[in-house]
Amino acid sequence: MRIDIRDQVALVTGSAHRVGKAIALELARSGVHILVHYNSAADAVVAQTLAEIRAEGVNAHGVKADISRAEGVEQVFAALEAQFGRLNILVNSASNFQKRRLLDVTLQEWEDTLRINVTAPFLCTQAAVPLMRRNTPPGGSIVNLCDFGAVQPSLEYAHHGVSKAALHMLSQTSGLALGAENIRVNALVPGLVLRPPEMSEETWQQMAQHVPLRRPGSAEDVARAVVYLCSEDWLNGVTLRIDGGELLG
Repeated sequence: MRIDIRDQVALVTGSAHRVGKAIALELARSGVHILVHYNSAADAVVAQTLAEIRAEGVNAHGVKADISRAEGVEQVFAALEAQFGRLNILVNSASNFQKRRLLDVTLQEWEDTLRINVTAPFLCTQAAVPLMRRNTPPGGSIVNLCDFGAVQPSLEYAHHGVSKAALHMLSQTSGLALGAENIRVNALVPGLVLRPPEMSEETWQQMAQHVPLRRPGSAEDVARAVVYLCSEDWLNGVTLRIDGGELLG
């Protein structure tokens, strides 16, 4: 059954810019109020994002916090309680994307990456459940953003890939543990949807030629998939690839 998500409240981590921003905006277009979490984004960038979200006719507030630490997660959920007092949707999109081969990864880099890519979604999930239990009817939707590291090993992004594989299993374990409480947990695996700032357009388009559709996707493709997962009440433990068929080989 399709869920009417209008007037629901969503927390989207890492949503001041790039894919997280696209997700927040697409949810706002569906009538969802948004808490924008950010950490290092400039104030002007955050202000612009909040203005664009509010232009969709919903409420939006921002909270700055380092969610790789437990106290940062507590700060985010304190702001959520103060601004909205409820939560229907959690999107864990904040991520550390560092290029390293396995033997070049330092212990500090390993720990930093796992804290933001796995521990933060874990802590946010734990903090979200009590709020979702208070909903009428009880329940909610959690969406975790993985990537190819969740489903195949990565040579150039070793510790990042391991962290996303762990996030994928966290998603499935959470779906199993929370399904009885009507809290659905699903994961997305985006492909080539947003060109890295340091990559040339020419290189980006060359990479897209390896996709069966012979073109890159967009952040909006991911955002629409998030809305879909939040709107369908029989989807739980699903891993949805948004990759144009890239993993088909």
